[in-house]
Amino acid sequence: MKKKTHNIRRVGLIGNCDKSACAAAVAQAAQLILASGREVLTEPTTLACTQIDAFACTNPDTLSREVDLLLVFGGDGTILQVARQTAGSNVPILGVNIGSLGFLTAVSSDEIAGALNQVWAGQFSFESRGLIRVTGRRLTRQVSCTALNDVVVSRGVASRLIELEVCINSELLTRYRCDGLIVSTPTGSTAYSLAAGGAVVFPTAQVIALTPICAHTLSNRALILPSHATIEVRVISLKPNTVLSADGQVVSELSAGDTITIRRSRRTIRLLHLAGSSFCDTLRRKLHWRGATI
Repeated sequence: MKKKTHNIRRVGLIGNCDKSACAAAVAQAAQLILASGREVLTEPTTLACTQIDAFACTNPDTLSREVDLLLVFGGDGTILQVARQTAGSNVPILGVNIGSLGFLTAVSSDEIAGALNQVWAGQFSFESRGLIRVTGRRLTRQVSCTALNDVVVSRGVASRLIELEVCINSELLTRYRCDGLIVSTPTGSTAYSLAAGGAVVFPTAQVIALTPICAHTLSNRALILPSHATIEVRVISLKPNTVLSADGQVVSELSAGDTITIRRSRRTIRLLHLAGSSFCDTLRRKLHWRGATI
């Protein structure tokens, strides 16, 4: 982690207005920021649902380039969306949890006042998180997307296995017969990959994880690759339909013979962490790791 050195004078607010508690939390944060003598900026959707006293930039990407800190109110899904929209801007993001689990959100909505006091006092650090990028072609259309958590190639609604051929750096790895394959960043190791039996990876590790979903052989296990690896996934199955998604959002259907290439993106995001917080502490709190006695 690295410490933020310059003063925070302009703070951007983005909220998930589909959550009922969002408007009140954003309004409280705006009042606290203005009371500290700092400037508040936002984007049109957040402004419409909160009516805060703030200048609205055109979109989240523009907002991220005008502020020294970005507060994002919601759950992990909100953070993932904002991360994709603002990746490369280099602005630190502080997530305020109004969702459920919240691995990417640093503080809960009832801790805003104390969290901002820590920020004004410089009691924080920030952490760079890498994204992965997908490229490929679907019929005559180019497929391209980025993800902070994971990229998933999976079967559609039919309850049938699909077959996927995977190459690493142009060398054949294997053919999976499975429900799907998860390619995740360290950040995404605590999401779908964890639910599918993948390893928990420290977010600062320079790796990419491959986790098959319900593979039809006991020998297929999760695989950890170096972050500079290039992963090619080719669809073998004629049926059922195969779907490509990134961070839980459907990108495209894929057909037999379609190939996608997944590699580390050049773009990153920065997450702000308050002093005293750590990934180990997050695992204990979020996953209820308590140990056991005999």
